[in-house]
Amino acid sequence: MDTVEISGLRIGYQRAGQGPPLVLLHGAYEDSRVWRPQLEELSDDFTVIAWDAPGCGRSDDPPPGFSGPDLGDALAGFLREVAPRKPHVLGLSWGSGVALELYRGHPHMAASLVLASAYAGWAGSLPPEEVERRYAQILAELDQPPEQFIPGWLPTLFTERAAPAIVAEVSAIMADFHPAGMRALLIANGHADCRDVLPAISVPTLLLYGEEDVRSPLSVAREMQRQIPGAQLVVIPDAGHLAAVEAPEAFNAEVRRFVHSLGD
Repeated sequence: MDTVEISGLRIGYQRAGQGPPLVLLHGAYEDSRVWRPQLEELSDDFTVIAWDAPGCGRSDDPPPGFSGPDLGDALAGFLREVAPRKPHVLGLSWGSGVALELYRGHPHMAASLVLASAYAGWAGSLPPEEVERRYAQILAELDQPPEQFIPGWLPTLFTERAAPAIVAEVSAIMADFHPAGMRALLIANGHADCRDVLPAISVPTLLLYGEEDVRSPLSVAREMQRQIPGAQLVVIPDAGHLAAVEAPEAFNAEVRRFVHSLGD
């Protein structure tokens, strides 16, 4: 695990392989460890860089008043320090919103976007009552021991066919969350709406979704595709919200295909 200081925050990250840089942005209650299948398998073709977002993993918690644009700025600073050249940026679930905040504030920093199980922010993709339900749920969970609430998350992240070892691995990662860091991130962008960013995206964009995703369903995927000029949509069969973990061979194959199609 490496670290770098960005605007006074220590940011932890993992790096593997050589080749075009591919930066991975994890989802909520996660950190860079969730990308183990990508760090192991995509490093044959790419310099794979997986960060721990502020407030997660080995990174420092954000300061009071941290905002969604601040998160995009932190990622931009991180990329300037660690990416050997303009990277391909892959955001998973909540991490897709971080990628969109990066594009909002720094549109020339990414060579392409891969938005997996993505939202245009919760408020940009979900009904208002669902946004408030999710916000209130996480706010309440932050005062609970992880073993009390994480089991309830797992059926929304995986299909019933997911390998028990994979589910257990992700459960252990989620249990290692920072309560203060998650609270800061929830306040920063739990009500994010990035719909205004989507029509402005001019870099090649791949949308990757699990066929059985119940958190970010295919109706959200199709609306993202409609709004982003030229976006490709690929649906991974027999996979849920964490398709990158549940179906890594299919997920990684689509990432390789997309990036190599751009000439890298």
